[in-house]
Amino acid sequence: MKRKVELVVISDVHLGTYGAHAKELLYYLQSIKPGTLILNGDIIDIWQFRKRYFPKPHLQVIKKILSLAAKGTRVYYITGNHDEKLRKFSPMKLGNISVIDKLTLNLDGRRAWIFHGDVFDASIQHTKWIAKLGGWGYDFLILLNRFINWWLVKMGRPKYSLSKKIKNSVKKAVSFITDFEETAAQLAIENSFDYVLCGHIHQPQMRTVEHKGGRTLYLNSGDWIENLTALEYNQGQWTMMEYEAQDLPEIAPAEDMANIEVDPKAVLASITAFAK
Repeated sequence: MKRKVELVVISDVHLGTYGAHAKELLYYLQSIKPGTLILNGDIIDIWQFRKRYFPKPHLQVIKKILSLAAKGTRVYYITGNHDEKLRKFSPMKLGNISVIDKLTLNLDGRRAWIFHGDVFDASIQHTKWIAKLGGWGYDFLILLNRFINWWLVKMGRPKYSLSKKIKNSVKKAVSFITDFEETAAQLAIENSFDYVLCGHIHQPQMRTVEHKGGRTLYLNSGDWIENLTALEYNQGQWTMMEYEAQDLPEIAPAEDMANIEVDPKAVLASITAFAK
């Protein structure tokens, strides 16, 4: 039986890259029945899109999202930096799917402010080519890490995250994450938001931030490259869903998506057009 969830937030899936855990995301989406699904940026990686690499599980994630929308789930696609090409079309609404750049919601009398977060990243705003180069390097690092972890598992040893090790050992990276969270929280407090939800930095987080002007709950949904996390909201409470802590069955995608037609060639052609 599918688990009912009032609201689900995911971000930084990066479909179309080697690092995306599309199959795991599909299993998670198959296990829930969300009233609202918020895709908080970088769902499709238009920056690093390769026409020769868009495997079946990546396409099935798109198909599953369309299936949820067709069955009544309200879907908000918030644009991020890796899918920024969509910003020239926002705001746009197609049935239950809305493409927007930011979102505010009233959740049980509390105000939530939701956006991807790349607006805080100076490297993206002013030197985009460096950010894109970094994205390609990150994708390679994740691919190398998967190979290393395959050997570690074979030898009965725990998995290891190269990118987390690098981030934790580089003071500037740690400082950037802290500054990012503090900036988002401060702006939320100044604008009287009870919650501020971001993605972008691939760092799942839930923490209350207090400043002189008030307090807010800062939330980051993490990513589906390394952490495999999502935010869930039910009955006034936020929780962080960690995929590896779940015991999810591998449900055959065809079970509830048979009536949703998606042409793989049309999808690839559309993404290729955006990527130019």
